[in-house]
Amino acid sequence: MVEEVQKHSVHTLVFRSLKRTHDMFVADNAKPIPLDDESHKVKMAVKLRTEYGSVLHMPTLKENMREKGGPATGDPYGHKQYSGNQGQELEYMITGTHPYPSGPGVALTADTKIQRMPSESAAQSLAVALPASQTRLDANRTAAGVGEIYRHAGISERSQPPGMSVAMMEAGGNKNSALVAKKAPTMPKPQWHPPWKLYRVISGHLGWVRCIAVEPGNQWFVTGSADRTIKIWDLASGKLKLSLTGHISTVRGVIVSARSPYLFSCGEDKQVKCWDLEYNKVIRHYHGHLSAVYGLDLHPTIDVLVTCSRDSTARIWDVRTKASVHTLSGHTNAVATVKCQAAEPQIITGSHDTTIRLWDLVAGKTRVTLTNHKKSVRAVILHPRHYTFASGSPDNIKQWKFPDGNFIQNLSGHNAIINTLAVNSDGVLVSGADNGTMHLWDWRTGYNFQRVHAAVQPGSLDSESGIFACVFDQSESRLLTAEADKTIKVYKEDDTATEETHPVSWKPEIIKRKRF
Repeated sequence: MVEEVQKHSVHTLVFRSLKRTHDMFVADNAKPIPLDDESHKVKMAVKLRTEYGSVLHMPTLKENMREKGGPATGDPYGHKQYSGNQGQELEYMITGTHPYPSGPGVALTADTKIQRMPSESAAQSLAVALPASQTRLDANRTAAGVGEIYRHAGISERSQPPGMSVAMMEAGGNKNSALVAKKAPTMPKPQWHPPWKLYRVISGHLGWVRCIAVEPGNQWFVTGSADRTIKIWDLASGKLKLSLTGHISTVRGVIVSARSPYLFSCGEDKQVKCWDLEYNKVIRHYHGHLSAVYGLDLHPTIDVLVTCSRDSTARIWDVRTKASVHTLSGHTNAVATVKCQAAEPQIITGSHDTTIRLWDLVAGKTRVTLTNHKKSVRAVILHPRHYTFASGSPDNIKQWKFPDGNFIQNLSGHNAIINTLAVNSDGVLVSGADNGTMHLWDWRTGYNFQRVHAAVQPGSLDSESGIFACVFDQSESRLLTAEADKTIKVYKEDDTATEETHPVSWKPEIIKRKRF
């Protein structure tokens, strides 16, 4: 006969299961042994003597002691405080890490190598005489030193003598200024700049307008185009004054000399030409580049021309003799842009190999190579007043400090292939991109205060939206851009705008300045 299974209530079964589980985990083999207070006190006392014995004799603030010299109430280890003079003001013995006499010319003896600390009243009179900052520093140093000893001993700050935290607050508001976390740098409020607006579109070229330059007298400007012509325009009216032909391929660079009536041009036909503007004819050729010449610049103080090319070199030419003074080798890909300045380093190049090089003009060698960019550097611009410059690349616009190329900050947000940069004395930086967008930045803070995307000329494809070059005129009141829709666009500041109508939408956010 099968024995009947005893039926239990659900409550009984659950209780049994709980009991089995409890029995399984109730064993305390792995639990730590309870801490014995006496043993812990002995251990910490030994640790204090061995590790901090050399500084235990140093003075503590008087608030930590009983007025009559008894041990501090917050000391759980019962350490004897050095209170030899009962009923008197406390004095402490101080010795340095090395024995030292009390003054110059005093022989080192057992007496002179130990100094007594002045009494409390003397110390207070000395503190009154000291400047406030010095008093705070001295008090802070003592308070922090004693606090460190207690903290290393494993005593929580709450169990420290009650006067100590007060003394520390009086000593400067913190336990140790070196330990206080520094506030993350925040972006300073950017300078307000009026927005720029398009007010003139100049047509006339039959191909992409690749380069633009304004003459030093601010009467006219010159452009070079993929239609192989160089055109000179009246700056005030925007009317065509002159067309120069001679290049057999796209004109990639133009610049007007401030020292002589010459115009220099370069192009994808490997040619570098010098035009005499009195006769409107080519008077010199500079031969040497092995591939397309992408850019050129004139030295501001000596008759030297610098060109950069797809052959991975930059060349320095004597304007008069047409001689190649130096060939600047080092880049491993096409050199897209070159700039000159009177101060060292006198030549700066940016290349498709992602590097920027600062060159020694006299030696013809690299001074510094900047490798921070991840993509091609197609644009470099020097600030007209500060000893700084900026470089443009699809990954970032970066600002640098001369002469060693120290990194200043990133200007992020223009996510396009940046072909050109321009900056004026007011600190307005302009970046023009391959997709036709133009961003305007505050140079000092890197704040992007305006974004412009002008419509393409009627009859052009939307894909022909691109800015190849931009430049401020000599008065810095006009901004000229050379574009892929075969036009030159002229911008000016909006005179009607005020800081109230166009406020800076700026928040003092934390700056994330990455080096790479």
